[in-house]
Amino acid sequence: MIAALVNRILPFSSVDGPGNRTVFFLQGCNFNCGYCHNPETIHVCNNCGACVSACPTGAIRLVEGKVTYQRSVCCACDACLRACPRDASPKVDVMQPEQALGILSGNLPFIRGITVSGGECTLQRDFVLALFRGAKQMGLGTLLDSNGNYDFEQDEELLSVCDGVMLDVKCADPDAHRTLTEQSNELVLKNLAFLASIGKLEEVRTVVVPGVLPNEDTVRQVCAVLAPYWAAGAPIGYKLIRFRPLGVREGFRSVPVPNDESMEHLRGIALQAGCANVSIL
Repeated sequence: MIAALVNRILPFSSVDGPGNRTVFFLQGCNFNCGYCHNPETIHVCNNCGACVSACPTGAIRLVEGKVTYQRSVCCACDACLRACPRDASPKVDVMQPEQALGILSGNLPFIRGITVSGGECTLQRDFVLALFRGAKQMGLGTLLDSNGNYDFEQDEELLSVCDGVMLDVKCADPDAHRTLTEQSNELVLKNLAFLASIGKLEEVRTVVVPGVLPNEDTVRQVCAVLAPYWAAGAPIGYKLIRFRPLGVREGFRSVPVPNDESMEHLRGIALQAGCANVSIL
């Protein structure tokens, strides 16, 4: 049986790809980014039960050694997330592709596509493949939002039903990237070039973190890879995202938000490299 751990579903979103889209956020990530704004999506619940006593409504219980969650009773206070000692969430649904497609069918008059995000969605690749196949049969567009730590070049089957990847390039410098995420960026940079070369790179996203990451170096290296594709007319977008200390873990709460001048400087680098679609968020 194919199933995935689904953290949450946005029925309608206009910021996760073109048009109005339904977005599935899957649980679990193979990066451990210090600045993660959704750290509760990183790990999978290990049934320790620390969240049970924190829940004021009884939505979370420990039954036969397993944490259970009743969504209809939840008051969305997130006390369980604050109580979790391992950056996980008990508020996760085990969902089969058929169930997800049933949710999509109810949104059909109002959406033009589906985006699967995370966590890191490629960790549950078989679910994504089945979901995208069904979405295509419904006439919907399909996008992945990925940290890039997956060898897309070896998965022609998945790419055949995926319209494009929104790729996070957090840091081009390998040492700084490993310090931030605890993982190499070798596959990320490989995917940047590969996905652009086959027309499957929807956009690149870089979070700008002042004083912590070599932001300008990352933007310049991304632009160096993508400049030939932009020159040839490829509509690859570049989103420069301001770091904001909202929902982040303690080590990043004192990091400042980048100012307008620094963001415009980075935007200018991308524009000069030929990107016609640079946005600051």
